[in-house]
Amino acid sequence: MKKQNKELNVYEAFQLRMDYIFSEFQNVYIAFSGGKDSGVLLHLVMDYIKRKGITKKLGLFHQDMESQYQLTTEYVTAMYDKFIAHIEPYWFCVPMATRTAVGNYEMFWYPWDDEKPEIWLRPMPAMPYVYNLSNNPMTTYRYKMLYKDHAKQFGRWFKQIHGGGKTIGLIGLRADESLHRYSAIINKKYTYKGENWITETAENVWTASPIYDWQVDDVWIANSRFGYDYNKLYDMFYLAGVHVRDMRVASPFSDEAKHSLNLYRIIEPQTWTKLVGRVQGTNFAAIYGGTKAMGYKEVSLPEGHTWKSYTKFLLATLPEEVMNNYLEKFKTSIRFWARTGGGFREEVIQEIEECGYSIKRNGVSNYTKDAKAKITFRGIPDNTDNVKGTIDIPSWKRMAFCILKNDHNCKFMGFGLTKFQQQKKKAIIEKYKNSL
Repeated sequence: MKKQNKELNVYEAFQLRMDYIFSEFQNVYIAFSGGKDSGVLLHLVMDYIKRKGITKKLGLFHQDMESQYQLTTEYVTAMYDKFIAHIEPYWFCVPMATRTAVGNYEMFWYPWDDEKPEIWLRPMPAMPYVYNLSNNPMTTYRYKMLYKDHAKQFGRWFKQIHGGGKTIGLIGLRADESLHRYSAIINKKYTYKGENWITETAENVWTASPIYDWQVDDVWIANSRFGYDYNKLYDMFYLAGVHVRDMRVASPFSDEAKHSLNLYRIIEPQTWTKLVGRVQGTNFAAIYGGTKAMGYKEVSLPEGHTWKSYTKFLLATLPEEVMNNYLEKFKTSIRFWARTGGGFREEVIQEIEECGYSIKRNGVSNYTKDAKAKITFRGIPDNTDNVKGTIDIPSWKRMAFCILKNDHNCKFMGFGLTKFQQQKKKAIIEKYKNSL
């Protein structure tokens, strides 16, 4: 395994982190998706508690996304059975708002939607530790809440049922999976005693990423060296020619998974036939997810259009609610770049000027580690591909790509939820908080 310094490898570093966790926290649970990272984490933790003689049971938390591969369900079931003597099992099959990036007619879909049981991909699991709307004990759950919020609220509830005390959830997040995950580790605002791999999520509740410095090779070396069980879906991915770094277990309709939707047809055709009827745009995404039709790689500008006119054309083809969502994002971006601006290194600013874009210096950025000059744009450029020093500048082309990618949150442009969307989210929570 890769050495992180002269003294410890990642396995040894993990053991020290476990020592720290069990000395600092009273309540511990593991978030288990059935993927390779959460799978190796589960086995490592189970090995640790057996070796240390820890008899207190750990929580095991699984969010069943309904649309997952049958092989994933089989693996999760097998791991609950294997470790049942050492865990408090919690397997949730409840409606949760989950992002869909396969079409522009649904921004979210809801696993185990009680309003559409006739199109569920599979029957509700029947184990005694499976919780749905009829037997849900989680008092912090709100009807059709965001699935990420559901995960956070589980931590609060887990603390409550154990009488309070410092509570921590262990997650199999690795920094080398993506720049986004790397940033999630190093750019923490609320850490635990300065440990960046531990994040506060609520009062006296944290999450920890004890394998954050592992690489994908480390995961498979551990599985081989220690004889750990793993999701056999990865064998099927391998046979299908998927590169090891691209093998992921996720909701099939997400940004990360939509380009590999076609694998369902090959690996589990019986699941695929149900997916098509579950969420609008599934078949289109499977056929065109890796093509220009959905903003993958380079997209050619249609003849007779500028990127600005093409963006307006694409907006006009959308349902009103979805169109307004994009318009709000685009207007916010245009205002930001006209009035506030972003911070850049001096050489990047010079390159932007040399490329002929009309900009104005606007003080110093407060959002960068170094004192970088802020610049605003006099009008949004049509296309900024000729600027090589950065991609973080506005253009109508980036707006068009957001639409083509079904990127409703405009992450491609660096957006999160707007203030209005946050308020709307709160209103939905209020509306349904007494539904159960």
